This record gives sequence, structure tokens and C-alpha cells, in this order.
Amino acid sequence: MTETDSILSRKKILFIINPISGTRGKENILHLINTNVDLDIFEPEILFTRKKGDAIQIIKEKREEGFKYFVAVGGDGTVNEVGSAVVDTDCVMGIIPLGSGNGLARHLKIPIDVEKSIRIINQLKVDKIDYGLVNGQPFFCTCGVGFDAHIGYRFAKQEGRGFFNYVKVALQDFINYKPKKYKLKIDGGEKFKVKAFLITCANASQYGNNAYIAPNADMKDGLLDLAIMSPINILQAPAVGAMLFTKTIDKSTVLRTGKASKVVIKRKREDVVHYDGEPTIMGQKIKIKIVKQGLNIIVP
Repeated sequence: MTETDSILSRKKILFIINPISGTRGKENILHLINTNVDLDIFEPEILFTRKKGDAIQIIKEKREEGFKYFVAVGGDGTVNEVGSAVVDTDCVMGIIPLGSGNGLARHLKIPIDVEKSIRIINQLKVDKIDYGLVNGQPFFCTCGVGFDAHIGYRFAKQEGRGFFNYVKVALQDFINYKPKKYKLKIDGGEKFKVKAFLITCANASQYGNNAYIAPNADMKDGLLDLAIMSPINILQAPAVGAMLFTKTIDKSTVLRTGKASKVVIKRKREDVVHYDGEPTIMGQKIKIKIVKQGLNIIVP
């Protein structure tokens, strides 16, 4: 193969950087990408997002230019945007995790270290995984309602980022948070009522930061892991929190678990829903379903 043939055979890969994700600076990221990407395999390009939604538009334009590989350089929000733009296509997503939670990267065992995560991309091992839809919005880790959605909404309005600021907001709001009543319908079965602290539908095992709400979740089984947490008091909270971080929450008496391909949640009024840590307001009826093996992703 001549040098010209080698250049022509390289794969176009776009690194999409969210400059404000997480708590780590991005000053060195351009250098790390340029010095670690295998130029025998890839023809790289780097672009920065400026606002939410940019990644989706960028990918749409770059696909028309022949790009097939798109790397989310940022946190779970950036991963969600990039993933949402490439699902159900022949495009492939990679991740360089720079967020504060990094839920999908942690589940897939993609290293948090930038150089190591780029080496994973160079190996170009592609797998197919499931993704979820909540009222038509793709998610890859978790979505749900209740206390975690409420805290996500509050946290998004804070100036400080990072895990410890998140915990601070959660502790401040725990005392005054009132569990809500919901109606659920699972896989077309009979409706039933619950009063819950939170309801999570998980494709991946964790929210992020190694907080495992669904320790046994499998991203290739075509099913969501459903976790319904009963109302808890301040005395129960420390033990429940500890179980999240020791992968034992599924053993807790306050958690009901199950698996489903479709879940419908109804509530009295519109309120917050979170998907991959992103809070948004949705209506009374929330339709959640799994899409089997709809995302091509680079894995270790």
C-alpha cells in the first residue's frame, strides 16, 4: 500500500468537545488528542460545542461529509447528545469521559484517564448496545422521576459542578422532599399504584460516580431494569446511600426491582424527569421503552 492509499483509507473521526462539562479543565485536551490518536487509522477533526443541542447539528452536517466515527468528549450530557444523533445508523460513538458522573463510560469500563480512553478508541472494538426512549428522547444510562429528578433540576441551577456539590444539594432538599403517588403499567399489564421516593428505569447499572441503582443491568438484554424506591426517612438514608455505592441496593427492603421492555408512568401533573442526569419538564404521562442494540459504540 502506498502512502497515498494509506491516507485515503483512514477513517474520518470527529471529536466533539463540551468545554464546560465536569470539573476538569480542557486546556490540555487538544494536545492529548493530537498526540495519542493513531493517524494510521484515523483522520481526526476536533470541534467545540457552544450550547446544548450543538452536537446533534454538528453530527448531522458531518455525516454528509462522510464522517462515521464521533467521539463525545465531555460528561453524560455530551454523551447523550452524541448518542442521540447516531442511534439507529451505521455511525459509531466513542467516549472520552470528562464529566462529573460519567455513567455510561463507567458502566462500559472506559477509563476516566484521557490517554487511556484514546487508546481504547485506537483499538476500534465496536459493540452494539441497547438504548432507552423516554417520551421519544433517547437515554443510555437511566431515566426516572422522583427525588433524583428533583435534585438534578436543582443541581442544574447551581453554579458549582461536581459530585460534592450534588451531594450538598441532595442533603439540603432531603428533609423537605415529599414522595409522590404514581400509576404504573409494565409491559402492557395491569395498572398499579405506588407512592415512591423515586422510580428509575435503567439501561446501565449506575447513575454515574459509581452510584449503582441497578447493579445487574445488562445493556444487551433488550430490557430495562426497573427500580421503585419506597419513601425513606432520615434514619434510613445513610444505609440506602451506602448500598448505592457498594452495588447492594437491590438487596434493600426499600427497593422493588424488576425488568421490562416498556413502562408507562402517570402522575397528577407535569413535573421533572431526568434522563442521563439531564433534568427536563415532562407531562403527566411518561412512556419509557428499550430499543435493542440500537447504538454502535467503541468499547475496551
